[in-house]
Amino acid sequence: MSAGHHHHLYLDRASLIHRLPPQCKIAAVVLFVTAVVTTPRGSWWPYAVYVLALGAVAAAGRVPAPTILRRMIIETPFVLFAVILPFASPGPKTDVLGLTLSATGLESAGILLAKGTLGVVASILLAATTQPRDLLLGLQRLHMPQLLVQIMTFMFRYIEVVLGEMNRMRVARESRGFDARHVGHLKVVAQSAGALFIRCYERGERVHLAMLSRGYTGRLPVFADARSSTGQWAMAALLPLVAVATTVAAWATL
Repeated sequence: MSAGHHHHLYLDRASLIHRLPPQCKIAAVVLFVTAVVTTPRGSWWPYAVYVLALGAVAAAGRVPAPTILRRMIIETPFVLFAVILPFASPGPKTDVLGLTLSATGLESAGILLAKGTLGVVASILLAATTQPRDLLLGLQRLHMPQLLVQIMTFMFRYIEVVLGEMNRMRVARESRGFDARHVGHLKVVAQSAGALFIRCYERGERVHLAMLSRGYTGRLPVFADARSSTGQWAMAALLPLVAVATTVAAWATL
């Protein structure tokens, strides 16, 4: 696929979750999130089961709770949207701490926060226990379209190159006395963004020509295989099975 790189989201641990093949973990997370999303409206007890299940996975993968909480900041936009819902939604009103809020909006905000947070935590655990290169191998084993796998491969491989180029452009601007302080400087920032795009596009062309000169035919070579056994699939299936059973029970008790 490509040479491996340790990503800052990956935690190098010797755990059962780390040793599972990537395709097993990817499939487990997708099925888990699907089960969470299909939880019926008005049932709140299933979310406690989901949290316990993810907690068991985090413990088995030796992923510390502070690390998970710190990385959950990525869902801030969902939290802000959920905070707005009780004020903006129509329907019956209710008083909460002296504020008149929409009852429907409160319920929708709770559902959004619960499902969104569970999906984010599941993704955090996947990233913390699987290297990016292994994720790509897993997607390939799951027969994801080859073109999409290659696009993600180059994204992982060259994102640091692009960030380095952007940092050099920032240093060059500041060395010439530029300091963005007001709206009038947006023109310079926009021009820098355009120049960065052109540089990245030209670098991509050079990389493509280099690949063609080395025999690239549309498929990247696979240097390692992520084979999986029945036992590993059974182990990975525990999380989605718990989630699916919980969702089915929630629908059955409506």
